[in-house]
Amino acid sequence: MRVAVVYDKSNLDKSREKMVQSVFETLSKHFEAELVAFEDQFVDKVTQFDAVFNLSTAAMQTHVPAILELLKIPSTGSGIIGHALCIDKTITKIILNHYGVPTPKFISLEPGQETIPPVDFYPVIIKPSREGSARGLSADSVVKEDFALKKAVKVIHSEFHQPALIEQFVDGREFSVGIVAGEILPILEIDFSTLPDGLERFYSYRVKHYYGEQTRYICPAQIDTELKDRISKYALTAFKALRLRNYARMDLRVKDGQIYFLEVNSLPMLTPGYSDIVKMAEAAGYTYEDLIMKIFMDAIENYEI
Repeated sequence: MRVAVVYDKSNLDKSREKMVQSVFETLSKHFEAELVAFEDQFVDKVTQFDAVFNLSTAAMQTHVPAILELLKIPSTGSGIIGHALCIDKTITKIILNHYGVPTPKFISLEPGQETIPPVDFYPVIIKPSREGSARGLSADSVVKEDFALKKAVKVIHSEFHQPALIEQFVDGREFSVGIVAGEILPILEIDFSTLPDGLERFYSYRVKHYYGEQTRYICPAQIDTELKDRISKYALTAFKALRLRNYARMDLRVKDGQIYFLEVNSLPMLTPGYSDIVKMAEAAGYTYEDLIMKIFMDAIENYEI
């Protein structure tokens, strides 16, 4: 089998480059694998392969699956519908609400929308509706009054030119849950208490990208069976409702026993030693090679034209 490892050449930082190379090396042990950048002549190149391991970025999250579905080439990850529903956090939350998956209260403001409806759920966190990797999140993103809220919304609109999501900030324990080939992996807790004094206790851009080594990751999370089962049930409901395939990762917080799903990542990174879903897989007893092959074989075995 000839397998293309598709990646976005224009957004290749060190972590993503390590992921692409690691997936390629893993698949090369089993198949005739080749790296294929999503660029000019992509269609001509990709049609020479039997299957694709899709590692494109959020900017190309719907583009690659759309092309591959049109060409009827099996690929890893969700299809265009799943990615389209997850790429916009507001749409994701509307669907979660509809299917009974708890999510914090929220308001979404389009660029140019000057009037902010009354907010009765302070403190709130303001984030771009369609960004990933914590882009647009800083210490100033969590606010407790109207003036700071208006200022934060203006920053999102001017810098990202997309809706600003105003979401109830849940000051509780943070968790991440991963699903691979229908299996709930051990739940991961992200403990921000070990960060330096004065640093925000949530995944802002600087915390996620510059303080990862000072953040404590606990996997399996130290939670009781009842909470674990409830989180797992909601995660599987969300996975199905959002039309996801093969693998995904979901972020949530828990306060006073109440679960709040924050975001759903339909194309989480798979960087060895870095990515949350890799940490979860290791806690389940999987090697990195096991994880990559589990994702790939699930995609091939369950491919539907």
